[in-house]
Amino acid sequence: MKRKQKAETQSDRRDFLRAGAAAAAAGLLARGTGAAAGLPPLPSNPVTPRAMPTRNLGRTGYSVGIFSLGGQAAIEQPENERVAVPIVERALDLGVNYVDTAARYGGDARWSQRYIGQVMKRRRGEAFLTSKTHDRTRDGSLKLLEESLKLLQTDHLDLWQIHNLARKEELDQIFAPDGAVKALLEAKERGLVRFIGVTGHAEPEVLMEAIRRVPFDTILLALNAADRHHLSFSEKLLPLAVEKEMGIIGMKIPARGRLLSGWVPPADAKARRPSDKGPGTIDMREALRYVLSHPVSTVIIGCDTVAQVEENVALARGFNPLSPAQMAELEARTAPIHEQALFFRRWS
Repeated sequence: MKRKQKAETQSDRRDFLRAGAAAAAAGLLARGTGAAAGLPPLPSNPVTPRAMPTRNLGRTGYSVGIFSLGGQAAIEQPENERVAVPIVERALDLGVNYVDTAARYGGDARWSQRYIGQVMKRRRGEAFLTSKTHDRTRDGSLKLLEESLKLLQTDHLDLWQIHNLARKEELDQIFAPDGAVKALLEAKERGLVRFIGVTGHAEPEVLMEAIRRVPFDTILLALNAADRHHLSFSEKLLPLAVEKEMGIIGMKIPARGRLLSGWVPPADAKARRPSDKGPGTIDMREALRYVLSHPVSTVIIGCDTVAQVEENVALARGFNPLSPAQMAELEARTAPIHEQALFFRRWS
């Protein structure tokens, strides 16, 4: 693409966001959710194939490393550039080729997107870049997308997702004529995003209904070794996503540490959840092996240090699947602490 043509394309995308140009949602649905034309080739990190096993990200055509970088932990902490940016840099150096973030990460200042954007301005072609909208309306979501693109220093996302769909009433909101789904479909039609997805960790039935209504390209779902003990995502939601050939991304693998034997409840009573009972019952290798033994494309894990990134890449490189008996044994070990390991599920 010539420089002038590229500049005109980027200007057109910005004009679309500012003007909020509408397209009929029904027409967009009828045309399906194939990848938008006019975008650059899919990202390619040359280190990934020798760094860790890869899997297809559903029907997207992208080959993703089985460990991907989450945009929380140190990457969403305020005034933490000295720690956060090297984590993102090191992840790409080691072959991570999928980076997750969201408009909500890091509060109003959007720290996660700011830090990741510092790396993306130089290394955009190495990472499948994703973000999310927590707004349930079309206009609000498009505003978040415009801000996200600016902070991430890019003119498009590889994946844009509905963030944390948790309640049935939210389905009516996002699927309304002026709902967030319309924003996702419009943005994809115009080449602002390559693929669209939905995320959640509270209620499997809500997510199942969402992916029945729209052929989302991906689903980001909470899955860990305690999953079977309460509102299981692996029982019905995961098979449905597989049937629909979606890219399936796992999250909450160590439950923010609460599954791990080295974890202790926060000393600060305000930071401690009522379900926090004490140390977890498995280690990080077991936590990762359990989830990757399911039909997921990749898992996202937030990291607090470069050392954690290096550890997770090494664990991914050495991954071998668990047997059904080994998986059952881990499930049994997590039973006593399943409330703290599934703190993000709906409990009432």
